[in-house]
Amino acid sequence: MLIEIRPSLDPELAVLVTAEQWERTGSGMPARGRTFQPDDDVEYLVGVVNGRAVACGGWQALAPGTAGMRRLYVRPAFRGRGLARQMIVAIEEEALAAGRPVIRLELESRLSAAIALYRSSGYLPVRPDRPGLVTFEKRLPVLVQ
Repeated sequence: MLIEIRPSLDPELAVLVTAEQWERTGSGMPARGRTFQPDDDVEYLVGVVNGRAVACGGWQALAPGTAGMRRLYVRPAFRGRGLARQMIVAIEEEALAAGRPVIRLELESRLSAAIALYRSSGYLPVRPDRPGLVTFEKRLPVLVQ
């Protein structure tokens, strides 16, 4: 899989994020009944297989030294091939290069497959922020030169 940084207005990214929202909410409409509204402060990455955009994810700056992982998604037909894990690593590398060695993400507690993926990728749960949600965090190793 080729992983590319894409602008927030990229049409292939919009299709993937809309699919992620649809799958997560279980309805034909994205979360909160809106179409995809890109966040300009998120650096998005898109995974491409044979010229087709099949995965996405991104990160955004939170507190100093901390990034939030956003919108990790792999099309259902491409799951089980390790693409989500490749996307996680690419997002971590980009955030680390930007001086953000702590990565956080928030998930609905019902998303057991996603929780298992993040746990197996080294993310640890921290206190739940709201009912039904769990926050995970990973501290990336920083090489001192």
